[in-house]
Amino acid sequence: MGNVRIPNRFPVGSIVATAACTIALAAGCPRTHADESKTPLEVFGHLPTIEDMAMSPDGTKLAYVRTEDERRSVLIRQMGESKPLAAFRVGDTKLRQIQWMDDDNILLTRSSTGGVPEGYYIRGRQRYEWFQLAAYCVSKQKLADIDFFVQGNTLRSNAVLGPVVIRQVDGAAMLFAHGLYGSIDFRPALFKYSVADPHVWLVDRADEPTTRWAVDDSGRVAAKFVFHDLSKKWEILLPKEQRMAAAVSGQAEVELPVLQGFSSDGNTIIVEFVEDGDVVWKPLVLKDGSWGLPLAKGEAFSDVIVDRKSGRIIGGVAGNDDKGYVFFDAELQAHWDAALRAFPDEQVEIVSYSDDFSSLLLRVFGRRDGYAYARFDWYTHRATLLTPVYEGLRTVAEVKRIVYPAADGLQIPAFLTLPPGTTRNNLPLIVLPHGGPTAADHLRFDWWSQALAAQGYAVLQPNYRGSSLSYKFESAGFGEWGRKMQTDLSDGVRYLAGQGVIDPKRVCIVGGSYGGYAALAGVTLESGVYRCAISVAGISDMKRFRESAGYTDNLVRRFWDRYLGISKQGDPVLAAVSPIEHLDKLTAPVLLIHGRDDTVVPFIQSDIMARVLKSAGKPVEFVTLKHEDHWLSNGQTRLQMLQASVDFLQKYNPAN
Repeated sequence: MGNVRIPNRFPVGSIVATAACTIALAAGCPRTHADESKTPLEVFGHLPTIEDMAMSPDGTKLAYVRTEDERRSVLIRQMGESKPLAAFRVGDTKLRQIQWMDDDNILLTRSSTGGVPEGYYIRGRQRYEWFQLAAYCVSKQKLADIDFFVQGNTLRSNAVLGPVVIRQVDGAAMLFAHGLYGSIDFRPALFKYSVADPHVWLVDRADEPTTRWAVDDSGRVAAKFVFHDLSKKWEILLPKEQRMAAAVSGQAEVELPVLQGFSSDGNTIIVEFVEDGDVVWKPLVLKDGSWGLPLAKGEAFSDVIVDRKSGRIIGGVAGNDDKGYVFFDAELQAHWDAALRAFPDEQVEIVSYSDDFSSLLLRVFGRRDGYAYARFDWYTHRATLLTPVYEGLRTVAEVKRIVYPAADGLQIPAFLTLPPGTTRNNLPLIVLPHGGPTAADHLRFDWWSQALAAQGYAVLQPNYRGSSLSYKFESAGFGEWGRKMQTDLSDGVRYLAGQGVIDPKRVCIVGGSYGGYAALAGVTLESGVYRCAISVAGISDMKRFRESAGYTDNLVRRFWDRYLGISKQGDPVLAAVSPIEHLDKLTAPVLLIHGRDDTVVPFIQSDIMARVLKSAGKPVEFVTLKHEDHWLSNGQTRLQMLQASVDFLQKYNPAN
């Protein structure tokens, strides 16, 4: 399941200039001390004012999405100039990402929820979240879809099903994207799109759904990864005599090797494995398919930083719990360290950067600067606040890192958000488990927890076992779905009560996706801890969910079954961990919220739970979000969810 906390956004309209951010983006925002007055709920409920921002490769321009009254516009500005170079409306389209292909061309990724076209087979799904690409030329002020020609008939599609990379080939930007080919049963393919000559070519095709390509700095396919689901065999193919031939292979149940990127000299490709519970990185020599020496234990990163033009790894993120960027080049590391010094005691993320790394686009979060975009210039060593992410955000609540013991002694990392302007004891508490469950909360701005804290609640976000902090921590959750993954949450309640921070009689549980399941499980499988529960796009019936479209792929089934600790559909564990099977234990009121366009957790999961609860005479409310997907991508329905949640909490667990 995806994490429900990732909202983000096409029809071309007239050019529009937006004045509200002009001064901020041209000259920088002065730092202001936090305003302790209460931020209205609408500020958190609406989409961010600046939803996405990216810096051009030469560091001279910014492209960003501005949202006003739920209508989005894309603006491009020269750094330090007030008048936009270009701007266009994108309406209420779900624009997911903006990135520069070169200094004059922008790539836009958008998505929409829709039916699967005839002839397509996407893991048995009837509806799918389709991702598409479009290119915008700043100098020509021209926007155009990037359509992939599907082999075998005249159908044109721009569905993107995998990673998108950009390479600089012969001085021109070249886009490589994973799409589909075929005429009846569609399969993965690699396409390329040239900015200089805007056409799309089919580069390679595959028969297995789990296929990935690695493209080097010359624009050639340097390696191809293929997983054969039925035989559980994986292969890495390398070029040999004008064709791709298997160089190395192996067996895997779930943890497939990952092509992370190229080495600094481009001679090897770094492949990630899981061995004996540890993540290991091994260099595969491209020339002959031999393995180099693995990196020393602990030197594998949770994420990599790659050079935009070559795909070579230049650094990584050390650990999932802290944004600790590590760069291999000493000068790049010095640039990053200087940027950190400009924002002491604040959380700093790299959003994008110039190719020479002299200019960094950052997102900062803290009590001094709130939540804002900023720029750091290496040559002047000047840090400039550009614009707040949310207009009207008067203050941000303090977020503290805590660790508490689970009942079996496992240390559970968590984050505690404290309501501004209140005493720090005997507080009402909201437990807010993340989705996934293979995800993790971090010490950064989270609109959901901030919104609840602004209403007077302390908010606990536990990284329960099964969270993706490390493979060992993640694997500690295998077989613990509805069991220790659940009690890890209530152990946090008991810990905070023992510290005197919260009132154990005033605790509710709220969550989305897997967190929505955990909310329902918290008042059924583990009654007596929470006064109420709010489930947003959560699972209520595990047997029904396992039969749904998301489980038609064998790899996906194996992935989730080990969390559940089962191997077949009729396993009694499915009923044992399904909230809908334990309504006799339910005494707390429940609020169910679900989007009609959810393609991850089917709408019926909340619909049937609401009907069964009503028939059983249990206290339940059900809110349907029209035209909303799994990720709360639309501002109007996101605010609807937030307002309904706060009204429900104030009714059953008032903050005052």
